[in-house]
Order: sequence, then C-alpha cells, then structure tokens
Amino acid sequence: MKKIFLLFLLSVLWVACGNRDRSHENGNVGKSAHPEWVYDAVIYEVNIRQHTPEGTLQAFSEHLPRLKELGVDILWFMPVQSIGKEDRKGLLGSYYSIEDYTEVNSEFGTLADFKAVVRQAQGQGMKVILDWVANHTSRDAVWVKAHPEWYVRDSLGNLNIMYDWTDIAQLDYSVPGMREAMIDAMKFWIRETGIDGFRCDVAGEIPTDFWEAAKDSLVMLNPDIFLLAEAEKPELNESVFDAYYAWDFHHKMNSIAQGKEPVDSLRASLQRMNERFSSHAIPMYFTSNHDENSWNGTEFERMGEAAKPFAALTYMLPGIPLIYNGQEVGLDRRLEFFEKDIIEWEDKGGFSDFYGKLNRLKKKNKALSAQERDGEMTEIPNDCGEKVWSFKRVNNGNEVVCVFNFSPETVNVQFDGNVPGEGFSSFPDTSEVLPVREMELKPWEYRIYSK
Repeated sequence: MKKIFLLFLLSVLWVACGNRDRSHENGNVGKSAHPEWVYDAVIYEVNIRQHTPEGTLQAFSEHLPRLKELGVDILWFMPVQSIGKEDRKGLLGSYYSIEDYTEVNSEFGTLADFKAVVRQAQGQGMKVILDWVANHTSRDAVWVKAHPEWYVRDSLGNLNIMYDWTDIAQLDYSVPGMREAMIDAMKFWIRETGIDGFRCDVAGEIPTDFWEAAKDSLVMLNPDIFLLAEAEKPELNESVFDAYYAWDFHHKMNSIAQGKEPVDSLRASLQRMNERFSSHAIPMYFTSNHDENSWNGTEFERMGEAAKPFAALTYMLPGIPLIYNGQEVGLDRRLEFFEKDIIEWEDKGGFSDFYGKLNRLKKKNKALSAQERDGEMTEIPNDCGEKVWSFKRVNNGNEVVCVFNFSPETVNVQFDGNVPGEGFSSFPDTSEVLPVREMELKPWEYRIYSK
C-alpha cells in the first residue's frame, strides 16, 4: 500500500494558480483584466422561447426576482434577433439563423421590451450579455439582398453552408465593409440597450484580428464590457475575450460519468488549460447548455448519478460556472430547438436549493474566485487517486477543501494529512466538522468544506 501511495504521489498533477494579483502581466500594471463583477459571477443562459408559455421577453421579466434570489449574476440571452424564413429549420427556426442584426424577433417582443428587461435586470444587480452570431446570417438576411458580396460562395457561386447548418449563409471576413457593418451592429446593442457584453457564437471560426478591432470599438462605449468566446482557442483570450468554453473538461466529465476514462483525465485537462491559456483567461464550466441539452442529451442522460457532483465541481474550480435554464429545477428532458417546448418549473429534486447554496458559497468564500483573483489550488494526496479527486483552494485566509468520489463504487480513502483541518464547516448544511485522515465515500459522493 505504501508503494502504491508513493507512486500515486509521483503521478499527481499539481495545479498552482498563484495567490497573487497577476494584472501586471501583458503590461496591465495595477489594472484588472476583467470587470470587477466578474470574479465571483455565475452565468445563467436564457432560452426565451421555452422559458414561459408566452415565450416573450415581457413574460420572462417576471422570473427576474426568482433568478436574483437564486444568486444569478450574468444573464446570457440566446439571440433575440429576427430569424430567417428561407430553408428555416422546424416551424420557428434557429435562433442562430439571423435575418436582421438590429431587429428583435417579433415572437419575443420588441426592442422596447428588450430594453425594459435589461433595465430591470440591471436594477436588481444582474448583468446582461447577448448571444452574438458573427459567423453567418440566414439565407434571406437583409445583408444577402443589400450586400451579396459580403458572403462566402461555393464553387457554383451559391451561398456557402457550414456543417449541417443548411439554414445559414457564411460571411466573408476578407471584406472590410462587412467587418465594419458587423462592428456597427454590435455597437448598436451596447448603445441602444445598455447590455454589458456578448457571448460570441463559434468565435474560433472568425479571424482574431476582427475580434481585436471589435473590442477596441466596444470598449469606447462600455469600458467594462464582458466577452465570452464559444471557443477553446488561447489566442482569443490574450487581449479580447474574458472567458472561454471549457469544452475539453466538459467532455472529460461526460466520459468519466460513463466509465470511459479515469479521474486522471480531469487533472490532465485542467493542467492543459493552465499551460495553454493566459493566467487571466477564465474558463466557463458547465454540465449543460442549449447545444448539449438539445443535441447530446440532458446532464442526467450523459452523466447519470454523477450529474450533481459534477455540477458542484464546476463551482469549485477557478473559473465561472454556467446554469442553463431549467437546470435549477432538475429539468430532465431535451428541449426542442426549432419548436415551442415549454420548461416545467416544478422542482422535484431540490435543485433550486442546491444551486442557490452553491451560488452563495461562491460569493461568500474568496477562495472560489475566478482567474486573476483565484489564489492557489493544490491537490490533496490520497490513496484512491484513480477514483477520488481531493484538492483545496486557498486565498487570503479563505479556504475550501473538496473531496469527490468520481466512481460508481464505495471507497475508503486515506489522505496524507488531516482533511479538512481545523475550523471548517461542511457544505451545504454548514455544520462544524472534525479533521479526519480517512473517510468512506459512497458512489459519486462528494464532500465540500470551507472556512
């Protein structure tokens, strides 16, 4: 046993994020890389069409007090613009097949309705970001008619289609006029509605120098703008985007839940992110989103009993966690993407309480802050490393200790030292705990301690 334990210690990947202000990197002496409200934030994705029976912005506004109480900080609205009709998928079409960048989809309401929701959300202390689809438009978009030269064409001269997105037309980023118009459209939403930023769809498919130019223009209107890239491309986060999708880590969680990979794949994925990305780049962790839910299945389909432990893990790592609407009531079915499919808001599994307590812990304990303010994360060695991931995060006297059994088996795990230590309380009941050197964990059981 001692030999196995020593071998495990040699194989541990230590993750050190550094308990220091790293804003001096990239020449930003004394300046934070991100808006102040980002470091302890939780993002909530809003699917307006499915959120209420009415499917309108006005109807959604009634949920704002509930989301504020839940502890949501950033509302990410899927695109609210008008949807093309040519080659439309389904009855209502895809959010991501935009006809007019500056027109609100009448299905959702009006521009005045969106402005009102933004004001109400911000009035309750939340920020608002809008999904931005810069890669393509619908095939009957206003730009197709007014500026056909702005589009990529196939060998026959037809509007280009990417992947199986047969309802879109790909934009040509070698055309300066199109780039200028795209930036102007983004500026429209900042100027007219006062939103706080954008989630940028398939950001890695678009030249980085476009995003750099866009950022330069947008910060002139809002110096605290927040940008999230739907990409895992390090160069995007060097000087443009605040956050990125932790796609690789997400896929590893799915694989572990399905018994396809060991816990070491999580350690390795986190290590790769730390090596590849700038120290100020913030990963967004998630167990679901609109793509995963509709096309790959709910977190319960993909993760089974591991869904809740992995949701908790997304809050414990340095980064920003995401809640896709419906997760906070344990939504256990796929939502239709091109049709009306209303979310049922009855919480049958205590998920609202679960997410609410995670949100409060993230805000209360500075050890859980995002990159640039994140302090130090270190592995706690144990003798079941192939199944149990134990680590701690420390930041200026705040500390969180985590022990996750990411296996379908009961384990008796021994630690190299006391866990969690003196003066800790347990999550979520906040009761005082005694330090131990070993513990029994049931399948997929986890323990979180904080002080």
